[in-house]
Amino acid sequence: MTPTTSEAQRAELHKTIWRIANDLRGSVDGWDFKTYVLGMLFYRFISENLTAYINAGERAAGEASFDYATLPDVDAEFGRADTVAEKGFFILPSELFQNVRARAAKDENLNETLERVFKNIEGSAVGTDSENDLKGLFDDLDVNSSKLGNTVAKRNEKLVKLLNAIGDLPLGDFADNSIDLFGDAYEYLMQMYASQAGKSGGEYYTPQEVSEVLARITVMGKTRVNKVYDPAAGSGSLLLKFAKVLGKENVGGFYGQEINLTTYNLARINMFLHDVNYEKFDIAH
Repeated sequence: MTPTTSEAQRAELHKTIWRIANDLRGSVDGWDFKTYVLGMLFYRFISENLTAYINAGERAAGEASFDYATLPDVDAEFGRADTVAEKGFFILPSELFQNVRARAAKDENLNETLERVFKNIEGSAVGTDSENDLKGLFDDLDVNSSKLGNTVAKRNEKLVKLLNAIGDLPLGDFADNSIDLFGDAYEYLMQMYASQAGKSGGEYYTPQEVSEVLARITVMGKTRVNKVYDPAAGSGSLLLKFAKVLGKENVGGFYGQEINLTTYNLARINMFLHDVNYEKFDIAH
């Protein structure tokens, strides 16, 4: 029976995400495989985020049927500088998640394609204000790792399945409500991976409910704060609870530091997945 309430739909989505993540990883340890699932979720998010942003601008200017995903790369270059200044990154139409996914099954060099795309996304911010926020975000998503398979063909087979699984997740029309759904899916996966890994994962994860109580205590009686700071930020969950409690527009900035490199990368990804723009956060390693 199809769930009818939003909570039931969310629970169903969570079950689907976790089943996919476990089915895909095969013999790869869950804690290690999380970077692939979360990294691909991030790649899909920023692709849809950028597409929705550019489409909205062009359609408001009178191009009612404009679709950035179908634009030739050479035509897209015209808006690169302005897009990076606003969003913090740039992705060519041919390198968007949906387009790479559409070609993936027939791409014998899919691992190289993805490696190039990830480098290009990070490279789009080099020399700009968002450089430090994008630098190294895909470092843990090693598409050439033997963990995915002992041959290129086996690795690519796993990558195709991963692209399709993440692409098929029912996260809705991005322009409607999928920012919440992407962020929620990310938080759920982090919590599940942490609880499965226990101390073997080398990390401690504060449950969302505890983070929310801490945030509510801290801002009791306030409707706005200038900035929030977490000296042991982890994946950024506590920082983002302030956005939930007060409203993102009522938090002037999100600041944190994290000693673990992988978790530091996950924290920055978490900011993007909750649509916190690069100029509003500063997470340090």
